[in-house]
Amino acid sequence: MSNTIDDRVLALAGLVQALAQVRRIADTGQSESGQVQAALDSVFRIDASSAEAVYGDAGNLRGGLRLLRDYLSKGNKDEALGRLALAVLQLERRFVRSGGITSKVQGGLRQLAGEAQAQGSAHPDVIVELAKLYADTISNLRPRVMVQGNPHYLGQAGVVSEIRALLLAALRSAVLWRQMGGSLWDFVFQRRAMAAAIDARMS
Repeated sequence: MSNTIDDRVLALAGLVQALAQVRRIADTGQSESGQVQAALDSVFRIDASSAEAVYGDAGNLRGGLRLLRDYLSKGNKDEALGRLALAVLQLERRFVRSGGITSKVQGGLRQLAGEAQAQGSAHPDVIVELAKLYADTISNLRPRVMVQGNPHYLGQAGVVSEIRALLLAALRSAVLWRQMGGSLWDFVFQRRAMAAAIDARMS
């Protein structure tokens, strides 16, 4: 894979797009099917040839690119989304260092890949299996990523499964971002370059 600011921007867009759906479903019980599809498809593209190929096409990330652009210009006031993104970026460090869990997740995804290809990665049965994989592996890392929302929806098994599947997708984007050379210092020194890369994508 190449390793450019554009690649890192795409990975971050994938991250925030998945987490925006986590926030939406936790608050309303509803998600946007196209963005969920793009997020969950990315989970199974483990050996993609480029950052863009992980998401099928950069056009699938328009929502995430807009959110990231707003954040970089300090226009996004959703502080909960920012905290969630930081929590997942920190989770990525613990995930990568715990080789056993990393191997279990990769093995689980390879086992699920056939079903995801046959039924679609956003099929309810596949979402349940992705959620179970997350609960059996990544949920054991501490501190856990905590999702806040409407207790009425957070008490529903289907909502919890979709949230966990989307958190797995967000973590996949965080891993990709780090593989592309991403660092939290980017938010200090590369804000203008990232914003320019997003503008070039959105134009």
